[in-house]
Amino acid sequence: MESQQGFVELVGALPLVSVDLVLVRGGCDILLGLRTNRPAQGSWFVPGGRILKDERRADALTRVARRELGIDDIHALAPSFLGPFEHFYPDCFAGDIGVTTHYVVLAHRIDVPADFDVQGIDDQHESLRWWPIAEATASADVHCYTRDYLPLLG
Repeated sequence: MESQQGFVELVGALPLVSVDLVLVRGGCDILLGLRTNRPAQGSWFVPGGRILKDERRADALTRVARRELGIDDIHALAPSFLGPFEHFYPDCFAGDIGVTTHYVVLAHRIDVPADFDVQGIDDQHESLRWWPIAEATASADVHCYTRDYLPLLG
């Protein structure tokens, strides 16, 4: 518990740097997960996660893709950098305890073939689903920060 409290204090004081994986299947679908954890709990969101201390961005992409999607070699799929984004949340991973979360997100587009599918899910997602980009753009169930990526996918 002591280490969790220390991390809560860091989240309250500093921005976190993270990577997002924007998987685009066949040029028309985007992979989204229904988040079980805070922040953005209950929203459809692209897979992603924070970069750990002393971890290179490329290694973070590998770790997140393996853990959340079961993809062993994300770099074989040639991720391209979409750009930096900022995400601000009124809560944090520990709940609605008066601590906000600020992410500096390094988003990456990964184009996959129309028949591509992912192996599994982790404890951060209730389910994974391929969404037609137009449907994701129009859905209030898709988090606004994920919808920010969609115009860049055309």
